[in-house]
Amino acid sequence: MTDQRRPRRRGQGELEALVLSALREGDGPESAGWVRERLGGDLAHTTVSTILTRLLAKGAVTRERSGRSFVWTPASDQAGLAAHRMRRVLDGERDRGAVLASFVTSLEPGDERLLRELLGRAKGEGDD
Repeated sequence: MTDQRRPRRRGQGELEALVLSALREGDGPESAGWVRERLGGDLAHTTVSTILTRLLAKGAVTRERSGRSFVWTPASDQAGLAAHRMRRVLDGERDRGAVLASFVTSLEPGDERLLRELLGRAKGEGDD
């Protein structure tokens, strides 16, 4: 009997993170083919293009026409992408106050202190 195990399937979020990481390593706007090669070439070109298009819809990358195709540039880092996802979840809820209250009460003490500090800085910036 031969071993016919399939390689581990990566999740969409993992692929998005890999694609963004590859783009950040580029010298400027890069093609989907360049990203595919950077990731080792084991993904189909269509898979990389789909991930890039999803990242575009999320505001995580920008694209510009280059000949008959596109080149892609990261619009945010991992922290920016995570913040964007958090905002989308918040925007999809009716009771924003309840969602925020639940989020804040679930934070570890160190994270809560950090959030308070960041909110204080943001408030101070708006006072100028």
